[in-house]
Amino acid sequence: MKTDDLIASLVADHPSRTRPVWLWLLAGNCAALPLSGALFMMSLGMRPDISTAIYNPFFDLKFLVTLALASSAAALSLHLSRPNASLHGWMWLLALPVGLLGIGIVADFAVPQRVNWTGRLVGSSSMACMSSIPLFSAPFLIAALLMLRKGATSHPMLLGAFAGLMSAGLGAAIYAAHCMDDSPLFVATWYTLAAAFVTLIGAMIGRRILRF
Repeated sequence: MKTDDLIASLVADHPSRTRPVWLWLLAGNCAALPLSGALFMMSLGMRPDISTAIYNPFFDLKFLVTLALASSAAALSLHLSRPNASLHGWMWLLALPVGLLGIGIVADFAVPQRVNWTGRLVGSSSMACMSSIPLFSAPFLIAALLMLRKGATSHPMLLGAFAGLMSAGLGAAIYAAHCMDDSPLFVATWYTLAAAFVTLIGAMIGRRILRF
């Protein structure tokens, strides 16, 4: 028997399939969710008027925007986990959360409000937002960076950045259940700044540990 035939025979007798990266990333996020949720419940908890807040479209919009951001960033991360992947033709995915937020801001100005636009932008919990979103994002970021090592990226820093953006979206969705500031202006300002910080951390760490 030739050597090539012997190898093929052994492989056929002991099949092994490498699990796709998306499955690893999904498993990592599922594992991180209880930890992030526990941090949320121990530190903040649900907002007291959650039963009535769910009927406020601006409250619901926070979850649409943050989860759309997490989904878009996850898709970009999985794409970049492949060797020689390019972002050409992929960045449009980020238009979904940006577009939703833009529609929300227009509606915010169109609907009569008791608080002026500067008050809605500053809100009452900007510092809590800036500290809580990175905290709740941390378990997702750690899991994402570990799971994305299963890929073979050619752009470790960029992949780390999108892993951070995905994690920030998930962390922000969790924080939104406590946040009393529902204005899209507040979300566009403080959620974005917190997400940018997590993205930067992801890029810095990813540059080191995602090298293939």
